[in-house]
Amino acid sequence: MRAPGVVHHGTRRRRAAYRRVLLSGAEVLVTVGVVLLLLVAHQLWWTNRQARHGAERKVQALEREWEWGTPDTGTSGPGAGTSGSGTGASGSGGSGDGATGSEEGGGGRPVGRSALSGSAVDSGRTGPRRSQAYAVLGIPRLSLRVPVAEGVSKGGVLDKGYAGHYTDTQQPGQAGNFALAGHRNTHGEPFRYLPRLRRGDTITVETKAAVYTYTVDRTLPRTSARDVGVIRPVPRSTVRPSYGYTQPGYYITLTTCTPEYTSRYRMVVWGKLTSVRPR
Repeated sequence: MRAPGVVHHGTRRRRAAYRRVLLSGAEVLVTVGVVLLLLVAHQLWWTNRQARHGAERKVQALEREWEWGTPDTGTSGPGAGTSGSGTGASGSGGSGDGATGSEEGGGGRPVGRSALSGSAVDSGRTGPRRSQAYAVLGIPRLSLRVPVAEGVSKGGVLDKGYAGHYTDTQQPGQAGNFALAGHRNTHGEPFRYLPRLRRGDTITVETKAAVYTYTVDRTLPRTSARDVGVIRPVPRSTVRPSYGYTQPGYYITLTTCTPEYTSRYRMVVWGKLTSVRPR
């Protein structure tokens, strides 16, 4: 029999091995934690900073081009967004007509069907190239001014902090639905505060030809990411049919993901064209 309290060399070696394993595991966990924190910081801070600065420069380049006629030779591009929750004051749905009244907003002329047939509407111009930035979206309530680019690809458009134009929808000022997507979180998150919009808020779209003012009319707080009805020429949700319109008109649609930091659902804001001001 061995004497009590005697520790053999084999036992000491096993304990030392256990300690090495525990220390190695702890080092791996710390390393993984640091890497994850860096990734989170990159997504939540660096991508926002980079995209916002790039979007601001593109807005300035477009404004110079329109003022002086000097084309921007830099690479342009914009992508589906992350979205927001929130209930619009007019999100109760029901039918609605187009922008056929005589309202006036943004210092432009009254909008009716006859007014919209004028030269300020870009209905006959050649469409922009894929990922080309060609307009500026402004939302005064959100202190937002970002480029609008053709398409909703992530790498080419959305991840640059731009609003992306759904290519199968109409262009600014055209009869039908001018539909846009934008990120709610990361990469500039231009639509982060979209839930703050209320009925009567204004949205401007500036192009080389004109400034189009839309007025927020309705909000769909949440719908499926596959609800294509919200961007049709007469926008109406196929998931929640009480939200949308039944009559042709001149609409704008803003879409983004909801809830925050997910892309499971979409939030939708609709507006009607109320003024056109030629440049």
